[in-house]
Amino acid sequence: MAEPTEPAPEIFFRQLTDRFVFVEVVFLRRGDAFELRHVADTDAEAGALMAIDIAGLRALAQTTCDGAFRPNKAAPNLRRGWQSEVSDPARLEAALRHLYPGGLADWAAARPGSPPVTHYRETAARQTGLYRITQILPDALAAKATRACCDAGSCLRRRLWTAPGAEADPEAAKSVLPCLEPCALLLDLARRAMKLEQGPKADHQVAEDDVPVLVHALRTALAHPVPEIREGDTGSPSNPRRLRLLLEKLGPLMPAAPAVEAAT
Repeated sequence: MAEPTEPAPEIFFRQLTDRFVFVEVVFLRRGDAFELRHVADTDAEAGALMAIDIAGLRALAQTTCDGAFRPNKAAPNLRRGWQSEVSDPARLEAALRHLYPGGLADWAAARPGSPPVTHYRETAARQTGLYRITQILPDALAAKATRACCDAGSCLRRRLWTAPGAEADPEAAKSVLPCLEPCALLLDLARRAMKLEQGPKADHQVAEDDVPVLVHALRTALAHPVPEIREGDTGSPSNPRRLRLLLEKLGPLMPAAPAVEAAT
C-alpha cells in the first residue's frame, strides 16, 4: 500500500526560507510567521504598506492598478503597496489560492520527478470547434505563437511544455510557478495566428531600412501598453501578444533595438 502523500501546503510552508519569492510575492520571515508583500516592496517600510487580511487578497488579485481585470493571475501586473501575514500551512494555502489559483497544486506537481506535462501538439490534437484550427499550425508558426504568448512580459509561469521549435523555459526563467500545459490564451493566439496565415496578404513591400522603424514602434507599444485592452482580445492591434507575434514574424533582421523605458 502506497504511503500517503504529504499535503502541498505543508511541504511549501516547511521549505520557506527567510526570504522566498513566489512569482511576484515575497515571503519574509517574521518570527514563526511570514509576511507577504509584492516583491517590489520587499524593502519598503511597513508603515507605507496597507495591511490586508487573507480574504482580501482575492479582490487584490482581480484587477491591475489601473482597474483592469486580470484573467491571468500569473501576469506581471499584481498590484503593489500591501502586506499580509500567514502563520501556518492552512493560511498559506488560502493566501496562494487567492493570489495564484491552482498554483500550489501545480508547484507540487512539478517537484522533482515527472511532472504531468501536456505539450502543444497533444493539446491541439484534442481541440474541437473554434480551436480545431490549432491542429494545423505549422511548426515554425507554433513556435512563434508560443514565444509571443508566453513571454515574461505577459506571463511569469515557467513553461514546462514544448511546441515544435520552442523548448521549455530554462530553470532560472520567470518563476517557480510552472506551466504544465497550453492555456486558453495560447490556444486563442494560435488560432489567430493560423487565421492570419490563411487570410489575405498586403501587397506592400517594406524597405529594409524601415524594418528597424517597425521593430522600434512595436517595442515602444509593448513598453507603453493601452490599459483598457483586454488580455485575451487578440483581435485588437494593441494586444501585447499580438504585437509580440508580429515581432516574431519579423525575425532576427537586425541587432536588438535600444531598450525603451516603460512608463511609470
